[in-house]
Amino acid sequence: MLLKVGELAARTGLTVRTLHHYDTIGLLKPSARTDAGYRLYSRSDVARLHGIQALQQFGLPLSDIGSMLDGDGAALPHIIARQIQVLDQEVAKAAELRASLELLQERLAKGDQPEISDWLGTLALMTTYSKYFSPAEQKTIFDNWKHIADKWPPLIAEIRSAMDRGVPADSLELQPLAYRWMNLMLHWMDGDFDLLERWGHMYNQEPVAQQKEGPSQDMVEYISKPIKQRLAVLGKYLEEDELKRLGKVSEDEWKHISESARSLIQQGTSAHSPEAQKLARQWNALMDRLTDHDNTLRAKLMAAHAAEPLLRAAAVLDTETRDFLRKALTLT
Repeated sequence: MLLKVGELAARTGLTVRTLHHYDTIGLLKPSARTDAGYRLYSRSDVARLHGIQALQQFGLPLSDIGSMLDGDGAALPHIIARQIQVLDQEVAKAAELRASLELLQERLAKGDQPEISDWLGTLALMTTYSKYFSPAEQKTIFDNWKHIADKWPPLIAEIRSAMDRGVPADSLELQPLAYRWMNLMLHWMDGDFDLLERWGHMYNQEPVAQQKEGPSQDMVEYISKPIKQRLAVLGKYLEEDELKRLGKVSEDEWKHISESARSLIQQGTSAHSPEAQKLARQWNALMDRLTDHDNTLRAKLMAAHAAEPLLRAAAVLDTETRDFLRKALTLT
């Protein structure tokens, strides 16, 4: 099948003038002509035209395209593969833009129109966050924040008090604060250690991420030391992948179990009682969630707590309470 120049122009969306120009400069010469001299284009001509258009989209000048198509550097299969790659990138960019717009739309729908200073601050923060997190990750971070926002001010105040009192960063007194900090951060980042690491890097590198109401840089450095101590001790018992598998259990959930168990102990309630056994099952469910229902991981974690004073210093449940719950659990 041969196409006249007008037919080829109509089928490809190009102009006849463009096709004439390609012929004139030797970039795309028709394979045949009619007796009257009209250009006729073959299948191979159309394939070459595809290569010309593809390479133009990549920003190459016409003067280079001809030599590439005539040589071995741009065989048509490679051109098509490159086109697909570029289109995939564009699709990904479009999807990311859509997700960003949806995120912005959702945030605007939750409140009144911001003042210009709020707009500028929000835009600066969004620009910063976009360097480190995808729109989906940003949505996770923003959505999770509302669940932990009220937990930060009292924790920050307690850490500041410890700093002002000159409590050494390696003191066991700081371990409960370090544990609460780690727990809140993991809840904020949805238990994702990679997100947590990127957030820490962003906070250290980007002044705009260091909000006035948030912790100061010196506080972050201060609390990072006992956190590193804690992770180092855990690392003696758990592999890195096991540490990352530890689930999210909020401090409030642990406190509920601890306070309820302490109340039963103080009342002289037996571990055989229905109340004690019900509470033990709740504690067991939290332990299952924490250890990803992995008995080996649970055993390692409990061995670490039994052997390491540093870990016990931050435990919400004391030894007596834990023993009471274990005994009740064996009787269920």
